[in-house]
Amino acid sequence: MAVPERRDTRPPRPQRKFFHRRKFCRFCTDSALIIDYKSPDVLRDFVTERGKIMPRRITGNCAKHQRELTTAIKRSRSIALMPFAVTEG
Repeated sequence: MAVPERRDTRPPRPQRKFFHRRKFCRFCTDSALIIDYKSPDVLRDFVTERGKIMPRRITGNCAKHQRELTTAIKRSRSIALMPFAVTEG
């Protein structure tokens, strides 16, 4: 028994070229920007709306500064400068 040949009637999709912007560590490039647990305005850029710490692959930080940033955010949370979780309301 012969199998009928399948034909696609849809035209082929055009290949999209994605532009990947190079991620860089903000703390390595700008020496005036320091990681300090007493400055929650700097730390808020690295926390989501729900209060979670953003990962390295999204922020572009280097490993050294990501570790420092994580400890600074945790210290800032423990002395109530930053919230642990955002209340829904």
